Amino acid sequence: MINSAHVARKRFGQNFLHDHRIIDQIVEHLQIKPGDHWVEIGPGQGALTAPLMQKATTLDVVELDRDLVALLQQHFGNQSQLRIHSADALKFDFTSLVQADEKLRVVGNLPYNISTPLLFHLFESSRCIADMHFMLQKEVVDRLCAVPGSKKYGKLSIMAQYYCAAEWLFDVFPESFDPAPQVTSSIVRLIPHANVPVVVHDFSVLDKIVTQAFSQRRKTLRNSLKTLINEQTMINLGIDPNARAETLSLADFARLSNALA
Repeated sequence: MINSAHVARKRFGQNFLHDHRIIDQIVEHLQIKPGDHWVEIGPGQGALTAPLMQKATTLDVVELDRDLVALLQQHFGNQSQLRIHSADALKFDFTSLVQADEKLRVVGNLPYNISTPLLFHLFESSRCIADMHFMLQKEVVDRLCAVPGSKKYGKLSIMAQYYCAAEWLFDVFPESFDPAPQVTSSIVRLIPHANVPVVVHDFSVLDKIVTQAFSQRRKTLRNSLKTLINEQTMINLGIDPNARAETLSLADFARLSNALA
């Protein structure tokens, strides 16, 4: 980790991990193998960058804060396997890093204020990603991993699980960071599906149906989706109009979406 006087910037959602026990635990779960091409998003002060460089064959890091980019270049700039990108991860083309037929392995302590849009930006490049390991707000990880019928199950669960299998690994408490956030974090492993689990004719229609169904999650589908799809169509698809959105699987929503599309 870089020993610097850099002050965490709230506008970038910066909380720097300093707990070496947690860092070691993350590295252990990464299962780094020779020949891996790693991408680290938001390396910050290099807490994970240093151990990644010791094991990874190739490492790209993407950092928005220019002051941190300068610190990373000063501290790690002589490492031949490392490339530092001064860029906004939300706009970065991750496919541009892929060489030949390899797949990227992605890791990062994602800023809480942009975590969801950043996840979906990465999902769009999931065909060239082997796996992703992220530190996220615990509530977000709970939603990513939620199953039908649970209170955390919602739009994020369904849309993310269309792209990836999600697995909670462990929690990280505020005292492991500087400054300490006001929430507990979790580490999640996301593995993109080799083949999509359901056929969706128009993803924007799926997004529309899921959004509307969960915007009024206590209402039955008959009421929440009445402006999009009629009750008889639901029955014909084998979906109970009296059910609520939180009880439907990704496959159920795909059937509704395809009927509307």
